[in-house]
Amino acid sequence: MISFAESAKGSTPRERAERVKLIIFDVDGVLTDGGIYIGPEGELFKAFHARDGLGVTLARKAGLRTAIITGRTSPQTAHRAGELHIDSVHQGCMDKRAAYRELKEQYGLGDDEVAYVGDDLIDLPVMLQCGFPAAVADASEETREAAAYVARHPGGHGAVRDVIEFILKAQGRWKDVIVSFYDVTGEAPANKLAQ
Repeated sequence: MISFAESAKGSTPRERAERVKLIIFDVDGVLTDGGIYIGPEGELFKAFHARDGLGVTLARKAGLRTAIITGRTSPQTAHRAGELHIDSVHQGCMDKRAAYRELKEQYGLGDDEVAYVGDDLIDLPVMLQCGFPAAVADASEETREAAAYVARHPGGHGAVRDVIEFILKAQGRWKDVIVSFYDVTGEAPANKLAQ
């Protein structure tokens, strides 16, 4: 059995999240609920959660890079990644380690500066290598055990937002994100931030 404790590198989840500069997402079961909907003409549909989309936008606004590594290839994923301005998209990766190495090289990052959000066995090789492995609430048992952080929500239902909030709070950036939504000037009443 794989255990997070075996790969923890002696740090708490919060300490590990503080170092993150790049967040990588799987798609099916993470950014979506894992369902693959097929229309009458064989066309595929995927449902993405708006809260996850805002989370990705907030991560980028806070200066974090974002990427996708997924085993499937679909135009829906490319379209959604474009809408969210995700920095790098790697589709059709059954062995995700090569894309992971490429991303680290591209951005000049070490393992400890990378977060990966997964849901199933195919994600384990990257999760066991990166600095901040995270899993969605309905991930496989082995995936949850390998995670430094398990989201409160299932894949496709706010789990990505949950992970991003944890990282931004660990980095002390969450209050700045909240302030940006109070009004167009970015000024928030002091009593609101104290709550």
